[in-house]
Amino acid sequence: MAEENGVAAADQTTDGDLPWRDSVPEATATDLENLLGTGVSAAQEQLERNGGFLPFALTVQNDGEVRLVAVSPADSPAGEDADFDADAMISDLHALLRQNRDDFRAAAVVCDIMLLEEDSDAISVATEHRDGAVFAAALPYAANQATHTWEFGELAADTNEPVIWVD
Repeated sequence: MAEENGVAAADQTTDGDLPWRDSVPEATATDLENLLGTGVSAAQEQLERNGGFLPFALTVQNDGEVRLVAVSPADSPAGEDADFDADAMISDLHALLRQNRDDFRAAAVVCDIMLLEEDSDAISVATEHRDGAVFAAALPYAANQATHTWEFGELAADTNEPVIWVD
C-alpha cells in the first residue's frame, strides 16, 4: 500500500469503507469523499447524456458548498484528430485552482483517462485538501453496444500528487 501525504492509496474495501480514511482528520476525509462521489456521479451523468465529458473540477468552498469549475477547451494543435486538448484543459484547471485556492478547502479534478493495463477508459477523480491530504480513484467504463448503455467496473484507488497547494 503506497502512502502519499498521509493518505494511503488502497482499494475500496468490500463494505465501501476507504482504509485511508483513518489516517486523515474526519473533516478532511468527508470533504475528499464528497468530491469523489460528486465527481464520479457528474461524469457518469455526462457520459450517459452526451457519450463523453470534458475535464472539470469541483471545489469544497470554505463554507462547505460544493462548486463546479470549468474551463473552455482550446482548439487542438493542427493535425490532431481530437476536437479539444484535454491536457491543456487540465493544466488550465490546475492553474485556476492554484490562483483561487484561498477560496476553498478541497478540490478535485475529474477527467477521462485510459487504463493501459486494463485497456479501458476510466473516470479519474484526483482530490486534494489544503491540509496536504490527497486521494484519487478511477472507475473503468465501457459502452455496451448491444444495449446502448454504459457499463462501469469497480472503483479503485489511483495515484495522485498535490498540484494545488504547492508553491
